[in-house]
Amino acid sequence: MELLLHSIQLDWPVLTPILICSILVVAVAINRYSFYKQNKRDVVQFIPKLQKELAKENLSGAQSLSIQLGGVIGEVTEEAVRIFTEQRAGFSRSFDIASALATRKLENHLTVLGTIGGVCPFLGLFGTVVRILYTFQDLATQGNQSAAVAMGIGSALIATAFGLGVAIVAVIFYNYFQSVVKHYEDDFNLIKLLFLSFVDSNDEVKTQSPTNIAL
Repeated sequence: MELLLHSIQLDWPVLTPILICSILVVAVAINRYSFYKQNKRDVVQFIPKLQKELAKENLSGAQSLSIQLGGVIGEVTEEAVRIFTEQRAGFSRSFDIASALATRKLENHLTVLGTIGGVCPFLGLFGTVVRILYTFQDLATQGNQSAAVAMGIGSALIATAFGLGVAIVAVIFYNYFQSVVKHYEDDFNLIKLLFLSFVDSNDEVKTQSPTNIAL
């Protein structure tokens, strides 16, 4: 504890940026966890219901299901119904735009975690180097004092440990949230494939109709 207090008193200018980074990590983690929890939906039960409505060509029912579902998945599905109604020929490109915009919402602030995970170890290393330089300076002016040298080196290593700790936590949260975003993207692809299956079936019916008429 004495070593920690000594480090805070001497190295607070270097430790302050790392402390700010740790606060940002906690804030972003709480924000993203809350956002993902609010938007979590059971797609496994939703897809079959949506498929039944599309099979019956009941687009208003499909839109109602999307509104009832809510969240990011519901918004994307509602937009998919609108695109399916208005422009089936260009459904794939239009849906990709809608899903990309939704993915941006999901990835919001994640770059902060990635940046902190990459920068914090260097901030800690910088603090360690600065404290060791001051320790050598004190050693040169005050003579050989092993206790002072040990205290200075120990204080210097606290900055590195603090920086590494914050970076590790930031990287863990970043990887976890990226996996959550990937899961949402997989759900978007499922919805896209579902709608495309009906777009393709409608195209097949249209291409076969002239042949049937000719016969």
